[in-house]
Amino acid sequence: MVKVVKGAKNSKSPGADTKSVSKNAIIPNQISKGASQFTIKIENVVAFTSLNISISLNKLVNTVENTEYEPEQFPGLVYRPTNPRSAALIFSSGKIVCTGTKSIEMAKEAMKKVVNKIKESGVKVPDKYPINVENIVASARIKADINLEDIAFSLEDAEYEPEQFPGLVYRIKDPRVAFLLFTSGKIICTGAQSVDDIHEALGKFKLKLEGIGVKVKPVAE
Repeated sequence: MVKVVKGAKNSKSPGADTKSVSKNAIIPNQISKGASQFTIKIENVVAFTSLNISISLNKLVNTVENTEYEPEQFPGLVYRPTNPRSAALIFSSGKIVCTGTKSIEMAKEAMKKVVNKIKESGVKVPDKYPINVENIVASARIKADINLEDIAFSLEDAEYEPEQFPGLVYRIKDPRVAFLLFTSGKIICTGAQSVDDIHEALGKFKLKLEGIGVKVKPVAE
């Protein structure tokens, strides 16, 4: 059984030894921060806004289609717009979380449609409201000779517990993101708030891997 958590640096070096997305979600890096060869696919964008108003969720669930509200299980109402396809959590405080879109633009479009739907139900909503990106989940792929156990031992702050999860977890603080690395070469990046952050973080992760002897070649998925 293998359990490696927060791998400490030692002399051991790496051995020589999801789902479909739209074309618009394939984004080559446009900044020179060490990740110029990476192509990313945005898998999910989470956006947030607060209307700073009170919303009757009981009224909303009775007037808006594609809604679910079970307050004994969850305090928010779930609304599922179809174009763009997404899911919104609406709270009585006026806070809204929108998830499931494949780009920042689509997330903002979905949020505006959610707010318009609330307005159509008879709720007076503000003309202007901030839409903030809380989290972007993206994927990329590398061609490399990957031994996750060896990488976890050699890469400080890496976590690898294959009995619980097949991927290696690695976090960086600036920008604050978490990576999941799999033996297939697939990388999942989560926690970023902009596409630039994703590219910058991938560049830093690439340098970390190369620093412990892993030759990394970004490839298109």
